[in-house]
Amino acid sequence: MQSNEKRAAYQSFIETVRAVLEDEKHPVTKMATIACLGKQHLPTYFWVGFYCMVEGELVVGPYQGSLGCLRIALGRGVCGASAAQRKTLVVEDVHAFADHIACDAASNSEIVVPILNKQGELLGVFDVDSTEFGSFDAIDQEFLEALMNEHFSDCDRLM
Repeated sequence: MQSNEKRAAYQSFIETVRAVLEDEKHPVTKMATIACLGKQHLPTYFWVGFYCMVEGELVVGPYQGSLGCLRIALGRGVCGASAAQRKTLVVEDVHAFADHIACDAASNSEIVVPILNKQGELLGVFDVDSTEFGSFDAIDQEFLEALMNEHFSDCDRLM
């Protein structure tokens, strides 16, 4: 997907999310809607969803795609590393990522965005996988970080 096409797809995605979630406050409803609309608007999204911090580990939340890992320890795999480092990770080839957890062997690239509230507390991560290598870049990071901040920075927890 060309940069201009990707930006247009993200703008449509963000506008739709805003319209649907205009007055919504419940984090689970927000997560389910964002996962669903992300899968519909971004053609490279193979798996899209949330892992929520619950008692010190990441627990699968709302998602779209094949079966996700149920629990992920902090520091483990791309999701756990993103959560532990509290930074977005863009992985062009998940098979080359040390300690990658293969929830689905069809996944070849991934972006994981940590979700922090205004107090800086880690609430979870937003995870997107693609069957294509190198699907994600700075454009994805820009839009997804802004989306997570817009919809979850006022939350105390996701689940």
